[in-house]
Amino acid sequence: MVTRSKNGISKKKIVHTTTTKPTPDYLLTEPPNLTIASKIPEWTAAMRDEFDALQRHNTWSLVPPSTGHNVIGCRWVYKLKRNSDGSISRYKARLVAKGFHQQPGLDFDETFSPVVKPPTVRIVLSLAAQHQWSLWQLDISNAFLHGFLKEDVFMIQPPSFVHSDYPNHVCKLHKSLYGLKQAPRAWFERFTSHLLTIGFTASTADPSLFVFRQVKRFGSSAYFLGLQIEYGPNCFPPLKLFCLTPHHHHSLIGALQYATFTRLDITYAVNQVCQYMHKPTTTHFAAAKRILRYLQGTLSLGIRFRSGSSFLTAFTDFDWAGDPYDRRSTTGITVFLGNNPITWVSKKQHTVSRSSTEAEYRALASGAAELAWLHQVLCDLGVVLPHAPTMWCDNTSAIALASNPFFHSRTKHIEVDYHFVRERVVRGDLSLMFISTDDQLANLFTKPLSTQRFQRLTSKLMFSTSEHSLEGGC
Repeated sequence: MVTRSKNGISKKKIVHTTTTKPTPDYLLTEPPNLTIASKIPEWTAAMRDEFDALQRHNTWSLVPPSTGHNVIGCRWVYKLKRNSDGSISRYKARLVAKGFHQQPGLDFDETFSPVVKPPTVRIVLSLAAQHQWSLWQLDISNAFLHGFLKEDVFMIQPPSFVHSDYPNHVCKLHKSLYGLKQAPRAWFERFTSHLLTIGFTASTADPSLFVFRQVKRFGSSAYFLGLQIEYGPNCFPPLKLFCLTPHHHHSLIGALQYATFTRLDITYAVNQVCQYMHKPTTTHFAAAKRILRYLQGTLSLGIRFRSGSSFLTAFTDFDWAGDPYDRRSTTGITVFLGNNPITWVSKKQHTVSRSSTEAEYRALASGAAELAWLHQVLCDLGVVLPHAPTMWCDNTSAIALASNPFFHSRTKHIEVDYHFVRERVVRGDLSLMFISTDDQLANLFTKPLSTQRFQRLTSKLMFSTSEHSLEGGC
């Protein structure tokens, strides 16, 4: 018998090794569950502080369980609070109710709660720059716990904090705990009712805007809604989003949508990738990552709010039948308060337009509606415009249609938009002006542009400086 060893043939031995992932340092990252957090003194102390705060607010009372009760669950959620330099500020633990256990009509009814519109925030920032106002902000601890519940909601006792004398009792909630479906609405009702009693006036245009005619100082505003605000002698330099950390496609697109709060140069691109949220592919994910790379290379871009006169100017444009799949047109709108951009829109029109005039006129109607709303917000803030808002359009046929009382069968199907814009022009509430396509700023929000033209329009709308850097990191 001939063997490999006799012939000097050897086979390399394969050694199988196993590797284990290093255990994360949960003093530097959030623990995923209670089991891990309960072994770390810092997180245990954070849970104790949160539980004590809930007790002080009389958030619940313990009652015996009943067969007719829908008892929902709860869990602890952990978050590291960091300083602007990235160092750890404190360990935060929050008890969150499992609102997905709630049943409509039984332990919740109405859930809608208004959210402030981005143009409203930018209007306030623009007025602050124009009138040299100081910006102040307040932060209310355990905000949702101040809202009262109208429904009977029952919840299990918090894990690790079960009452030793009543281990089988459940919590009957009196306050709107985080995670409940009606919690934002309950907090909004409580907060707004208090603002009205101390002299604030509610805006008729934006239910989240309240005006008070006296100065109240709460704390200098450096960060607001995820925005970093920096002050200059004559303006507010770039407002910047300082953290985009996507985990999957949907969260990435959501982060990019929020980035358009100050990065108007990516509005059209984000609008395009948002149209494929229902079934994204690797191509769509690559497009979203390309937007991220562009943001990484242009971190110095932001919005500059400068002092100046208060007048509204809008630019409207369209891309006729630009979508190759359904041939719908895209509307682009940008509005200025003085020299400061306060709102911008890139949106596909709801119906197919049979002509470029029709597409432009739909864009005009959308722009006129936006100007009417912004005008009302300014009135609520006590700002008087020196003259009627001006809207710039590069389609002479649409301007003629709005300025002259002629109508025929080819434009009859846009009769509602026609009467809306025409009425505002006749009353003097709106002035339509012609602008060349080369100078049309709204062109940035309607279609892909060449690099040269994109950079030219971006330079007219945004402010770039290398002196200001982001704080906190990602």
